[in-house]
Amino acid sequence: MKTNPRACIAYIAGCLISGEESSAVYDYSQSKYINISGDLDRQRVNIFDYDQGCYLSGNGNNGNYSLFHYGNGNFIDLKINDRSFEGYDYETGSHFTGEVTGTSISFYDYGKSLYFNYSL
Repeated sequence: MKTNPRACIAYIAGCLISGEESSAVYDYSQSKYINISGDLDRQRVNIFDYDQGCYLSGNGNNGNYSLFHYGNGNFIDLKINDRSFEGYDYETGSHFTGEVTGTSISFYDYGKSLYFNYSL
């Protein structure tokens, strides 16, 4: 999965699971904040990534989200389960999984075979 979509998914999962509102996500792999604005809840996601300059949006039902990344032109599936999440990135053909603890997000990208860490 590419860097910015991964950070956006971490942001979405982090906000939905923790219940926190945030205007950015800190990406430890890039050592920087990525500013994000928009709306998200259990039925709808519509956020704007200021770093990449594009929207990521879609609908949710029972914790299952079908999202579209307008910057890269691809779909991303996301499933929220309690304090964890998982999904699939159609652009890279790779699965991902993660866990939220407070405002910290741990993200495992199977395509990269690496862990990535974020915070709200």
